[in-house]
Amino acid sequence: MSKSTIVRGAFLLTAASFLSKFLGMIYVIPFNAMVGADGVTLYQFAYLPYSILVTVATVGVPLAVSKFVSKYNSLGDYYTGMRMFKTGMSIMALTGIITFLALFFSSEFIANQIIIDNDLPISVEDVTMVIRMVSFALIITPSMSILRGFFQGHQSMGPTAVSQVIEQIVRIIFLLIAVFVILNIFNGSVTTAVGFATFAAFIGAIASYVVLLAYWKKRKPHLDKNIVQQKYTHDIPKKELLTELFRYAGPFVIVSIAIPMFQLVDNFTFLRAMADIDQEKIATALLGSIYTLSHKLVIIPVTLATGLSLAVMPVLTSSFTQGQRPQLINQINQALQIILVLVIPASFGLSMLSREAYGTLYNLNNIDETGALLGWYAPVGILFALLSVTAAVLQGINQQNNAVINLCAGLLFKILFNIQFIHWFGAKGSIFATAIGVGLAVFLNLLWIKKSVEFPFRQLIKRTILIVIFVLFMWIVVLILKFVLGFIFPYEDSRLGLMLMLILGVGFGGYVYLWFAYKSTLLERVLGDRVRILGKIFK
Repeated sequence: MSKSTIVRGAFLLTAASFLSKFLGMIYVIPFNAMVGADGVTLYQFAYLPYSILVTVATVGVPLAVSKFVSKYNSLGDYYTGMRMFKTGMSIMALTGIITFLALFFSSEFIANQIIIDNDLPISVEDVTMVIRMVSFALIITPSMSILRGFFQGHQSMGPTAVSQVIEQIVRIIFLLIAVFVILNIFNGSVTTAVGFATFAAFIGAIASYVVLLAYWKKRKPHLDKNIVQQKYTHDIPKKELLTELFRYAGPFVIVSIAIPMFQLVDNFTFLRAMADIDQEKIATALLGSIYTLSHKLVIIPVTLATGLSLAVMPVLTSSFTQGQRPQLINQINQALQIILVLVIPASFGLSMLSREAYGTLYNLNNIDETGALLGWYAPVGILFALLSVTAAVLQGINQQNNAVINLCAGLLFKILFNIQFIHWFGAKGSIFATAIGVGLAVFLNLLWIKKSVEFPFRQLIKRTILIVIFVLFMWIVVLILKFVLGFIFPYEDSRLGLMLMLILGVGFGGYVYLWFAYKSTLLERVLGDRVRILGKIFK
């Protein structure tokens, strides 16, 4: 597969993922205004277990099917990929029902592990109800996801991209209308409103499924034609077919739930640790501030890694299967460099303008602390992005077990030291523990990539240094802007002032970084000739 294949596939999935995450960030603004900080935290308590169980329900099968189909397509055997898809659909229907029942009936037990104090504004009954409401989405999401994996295995990223966006749009529309109607027309409780907000995941999944089935109906004749024309079929017994599938699938489970698992540790430990240091009164608000509101912003640059990891893995698998090492090295190099050239400036830019971003999008309540927490959390996005892509690379070169071991090492650090870090540093201690844990997993992944394919890091290191230098120039410009605007009027005291500084900071800071990256030919070397269109801007 050519360099342009990775860029095109990554761009399509990233654009869809970015739009999806952007919509996810925008809807939180009115949602937060309607349900308040405690309502947002209640929403997170339900959504995190659901996110993890969605991945467990799929048992990593969608991504495994993507890898499996790509492998056998590269060998000219389309029939075996189709057999795997049909088998996977049957498995997904069963696991979807099982995980729905498991989450629905264990909701009260989970709630009791999260809520440890009756004086908190959120009760065990509240958490139980919202978890039960979100659990219905598990019935349909697994089989919907496997359709995406099948199309990705054919290096067709359009169905995944379109279905992601439709799913998010339908979910958000239902969510906002339901919350508004419950609170303002029926005068219902915040808990009921949040419950229907989580139920929106089920509505969105149905919409996505309809879109994917439409693509399936359209593509089916072409897929059948490939099967008829193929010259050789691997006669693999069904037992061996399933063995190979689950050998691929198991590691995908762990890697796919990496970020939710780090957050889940905080779900079970944050309130306890904050109570230990006599900060229980603000604990629920700060937990929602970091891992729901701030996370919505931090995760936007990480969407590039999500799209890239989905696009790059089938391509790497094809090159690895065919023994094309020089092409494999180039593809890994490009994947990592795309992440660094775009995610580093985005994450550090958000950190520089954290107070402005939080105050503009959410509220000015306790802005000194919440803005500072976003500032600390934003650079962790770089590590999240690298974790996604390095894990995808290891999976593409059949080192998925090592990706799991490395992730478990990072997660173990988070589990062992999270409470201690919160005792030492307060709320931001949980961010530090996450950063070190994820960073450890990334470091180990990079070591295994080097060992497995003798990957040379010299070019990557040189370009990373160049990126950091350009980010420093961007940082200086933002500091000057803050000083000048602050000298003219006290912009930090109003939402409008913070918005003005945010717009100026993003505009001028982003321009400076892109100017240096373009003029140095860094963007062209990493992203290809298409970036020359920026020449019209940077004359």
